[in-house]
Amino acid sequence: MTNTETWDRIAVRDQSAGPAVGDVHYGPGAPTERELRLLGSVVGKRVLDLGCGAGQAAISLAMQGATAIAVDASSAQLGRARARAEREEVRVEWHEGDVADLAFLGADSVDLVFSAHALDEVRDLSRVFRQVHRVLKPHGAFVFSHEHPLALCAGHDAPAPGTVPTPGAPSPGRLVVHRSSFDRAPITVERHGEKLTLYPRSVSDVFTALGRAGFRVEVILEPEPVGADRRPLVPGTIIWRARKEGV
Repeated sequence: MTNTETWDRIAVRDQSAGPAVGDVHYGPGAPTERELRLLGSVVGKRVLDLGCGAGQAAISLAMQGATAIAVDASSAQLGRARARAEREEVRVEWHEGDVADLAFLGADSVDLVFSAHALDEVRDLSRVFRQVHRVLKPHGAFVFSHEHPLALCAGHDAPAPGTVPTPGAPSPGRLVVHRSSFDRAPITVERHGEKLTLYPRSVSDVFTALGRAGFRVEVILEPEPVGADRRPLVPGTIIWRARKEGV
């Protein structure tokens, strides 16, 4: 089963509202945009949300005055996103497709690109970075988050065979390393009761790929997971802001 099929199943089964709109979320247990202020004012800007899922971030950006464009491969997730946008009475331009397939956008046509916890599901990350660089206007910002590589190789309890525990999840006991941080083989994780394939990368892997695609990294954040039920020993999310270089 592909990740897209898995997200379709999750969308059909999970009809909860999810995170509230109005603020942009960077991932489970991570600080929000209201706290981090990495995006800046989006009023009047064309903003692209890659791997938008059920649309929380894209809708929030549209509510803040952006012209929001959102891409996701899951038709079921996009169905939820469209319904939520209608309820919130905001307009978002929705596109079903791969996050690396941005041919529907012209070069230098987007002010800001955002992605939350979607890019570690991409096998060819460099292709995504090249496409983002193409569609961004000169000096435009690319802000994204993904699961922290430390969280993907360590946890508290022994996971089920072939799986990795949820980053930052509360659990007693000592921290145990389940896989090598140098291993780049795809891994299977359990999210929302379903299995997903992720492609682990080190911080230096992502940093190097951004540089090769023509970005300058401005910010790297490794926030401590928030929430009263969390007792973290490693960060669950890593957040990046990079800027398109050149003219």
